[in-house]
Amino acid sequence: MNSNSQGLAHSVVSLASGLLFGLGLIISGMVNPAKVIGFLDLAGNWDPSLIFVMGGGVVVTTSTFWLVLKRDQPLFDNKFFLPTKADLDPKLLLGSALFGIGWGIGGLCPGPALTAVATLDPSLVLFVGAMLIGMVLQSLIAD
Repeated sequence: MNSNSQGLAHSVVSLASGLLFGLGLIISGMVNPAKVIGFLDLAGNWDPSLIFVMGGGVVVTTSTFWLVLKRDQPLFDNKFFLPTKADLDPKLLLGSALFGIGWGIGGLCPGPALTAVATLDPSLVLFVGAMLIGMVLQSLIAD
């Protein structure tokens, strides 16, 4: 496969994967902040339904990841890009805490937020705008 057809195949598979992921987020209710906050509200009116969404993702990933890594390379790239860092540093812990706090307050994380912004709900557009500003600020102050 030459590099042009490999690039096209990569783009088509990426688009199809993104559309499937977005559709899954919509069907599962992950783009509904009230549903996500209900899942995170253990002390109140807890909604455990999203456990099945996350559980399904974990089962599919853990049951197929080893099979994918048996290949010499991915289908549309020259090598696998796997994490190499194994330690926990203050930046990772702070970023994780901020992510969790934002998820708990807003009821959305980046994937569902980008999917839900298509509804043009002003609060979601504001959330995504603030998220993008945060990403830009982080890239400006990163080492």
